[in-house]
Amino acid sequence: VRRKFFGTLHNSYSFFALYANVDGWEPGKDYGVKAAPAELDRWIISLLNTLIENVRAAYENYDVTLAGRLIQDFVCDNLSNWYVRLGRKRFWGGGMTPDKLAAYQTMHKVLVNVAVLAAPIAPFYMDRLYCDLVPGADSVHFVTMPQVEREAQDKELEQRMDLAQRASSMVLALRRKVNIKVRQPLSKLVIPVLDSKTRERLEAVKQLILGEVNVKEAEFVEDSAGLVTKKIKPNFKTLGKRYGARMKEIAAAFATLDQDTINAIQKSEVAAAAYTLALAGGDVVLEPGDFEISSEDMPGWLVANDGPLSLALDVTLSPELVREGIAR
Repeated sequence: VRRKFFGTLHNSYSFFALYANVDGWEPGKDYGVKAAPAELDRWIISLLNTLIENVRAAYENYDVTLAGRLIQDFVCDNLSNWYVRLGRKRFWGGGMTPDKLAAYQTMHKVLVNVAVLAAPIAPFYMDRLYCDLVPGADSVHFVTMPQVEREAQDKELEQRMDLAQRASSMVLALRRKVNIKVRQPLSKLVIPVLDSKTRERLEAVKQLILGEVNVKEAEFVEDSAGLVTKKIKPNFKTLGKRYGARMKEIAAAFATLDQDTINAIQKSEVAAAAYTLALAGGDVVLEPGDFEISSEDMPGWLVANDGPLSLALDVTLSPELVREGIAR
């Protein structure tokens, strides 16, 4: 915890403080320009308000462990590993541009709120952090818990960025699987999309994903037949409670399902709907969570699965790609 949470939070604060001091940035000071929040800023502020809502609910329920884990996940996964890393170049430029001002204001607001939210759990550390961030402050323990700003929440933006994070993590895991470093460019990523909404969200974050994983092209396909071979397994724990005596029949039926049926079942999972499987012994209603779908690798490609999200990465290295990797 000291290394993962407190170390990560300290590094995020140190990064912010370093550049804020270089630029002489102060909270509330008029720099003669109006901040222009980027999508990245709006996303982290939306997530911050979701965090405030969930942490307050956890404290009200005396669930301090949950509150701590929510704060830790936000700091490590979203603030440090995504917001700071993707936006660090914004702090490097000369002069106080509207974009740079927005980055400073956003980072400061997030760090202050994290200090207040975590103060009941880490009273000394958060007091120091808060007083370093807020000029003239006496103590973090003299301020009340932050309120949720509903107008700042954008669930659609949160879902888009969550898809980008998950897809990037999956591709990076595939690279590690075959020991291909991120500096080595790869040619293509294919993502089967199960519905128009998911496609729309992925299209919006496509360039972000490609930049993160160093792949030249992403293609979205509705029909993954011949590209991704899927397997499905029943969840005996959930189905057994409802169809106990018929589980042998259900397990045998699962082993014979074709790719079209597995795709249809997966689409029902995305839509959070039930899928009815017609069997000789009677209909079986499959709810999300009643099954597990996985994908198999193909020659020259690696396949990854995360719930309903699947993707295939072309790991074939042409001489041109190898030379480009060496040059990089």
